[in-house]
Parts: sequence; C-alpha cells; structure tokens
Amino acid sequence: MSIDVANESGVSADEMRLARLARFVLDAMRIHPLAELSIVLVDEEPMTELHVRWMDEPGPTDVLSFPMDELRPGGPGRTSDPGMLGDVIICPQVAARQAEKAGHGEQDEIDLLCTHGILHLLGYDHAEPDEHKEMFGLQGELLAAWRHDLEKEPRPADDREDTAR
Repeated sequence: MSIDVANESGVSADEMRLARLARFVLDAMRIHPLAELSIVLVDEEPMTELHVRWMDEPGPTDVLSFPMDELRPGGPGRTSDPGMLGDVIICPQVAARQAEKAGHGEQDEIDLLCTHGILHLLGYDHAEPDEHKEMFGLQGELLAAWRHDLEKEPRPADDREDTAR
C-alpha cells in the first residue's frame, strides 16, 4: 500500500502517525494492499482556495477529499481492487480551532479528519440522516480501534513512567 503524506502547512505534524492511521483504516476497510492514497496538510489560504473552487463555500474548511478510482471497501474475506484511492487534504490550523472547541487534542482532531476524509474517498457521505449515522458510527469505531491499537504499542523508554520506586 502506498500512502504519501506531504506537509505543506508550515505546522509541525506527525506524518508517520498519519500514514500509520491511514494504513490502519484502509486495512480495516479491506482496501487492496496495492491501493494508493495521498494525504496533504495545507495552510488556510490554499484550503480556502480549494473550498471555494470545489465546494463553492467561503473560507477554509477542515478536510476535503478528492476521490480518484472510486475504490470501495471489500466484502467479507476479500479486498477491493488495487488503484488510486485519491487525496485527503487537511488544514491543521482549522483542526486546531476545532480541537479546542471540542475539548480534545489537536492530534485527535487530525486523526478524526484523516479518517473522515478516507471514508469520503470510499464513498461514505453524511448528507442524509441515515448516511450520517452510518458514516459517523463507522468513523467512531475505526478511531476507537486505532486508539486501542496505539495503547498496545510499547512506548520509548524516555516516555515511560518510572515504575521502580
């Protein structure tokens, strides 16, 4: 699976974590291991330009998705066809404001936006109440599983609490 992460935002970000999260989501959704995905972090100005051009909406937004090959999740026991999934564009500055309002960390918000953007690439939407319920339910399940997976990872020695007292 090819996951490219480009940080063009000027804001420090954990690109490796984003790539790992994207791989986790794509694996959970049974997307073919040869599928390709691009994640780009941009400042508010380019995000505003994209938002106006493609959504005809003013100002910057948090995340935009641009699907390519319209890959869909694989069914039980199989994966989708390989191909170019598309691009997820995230604006860390908007994410930071949203994280503050929501009362959680910026990384949690960026994780949420990345997952949300990938689900849009896979054809999920939230325009209608039933679509909203399905997409946000799946998004919550994926993020909970991701956080659970992170908790199982060993931390570097300098991050561990001193347990010898």
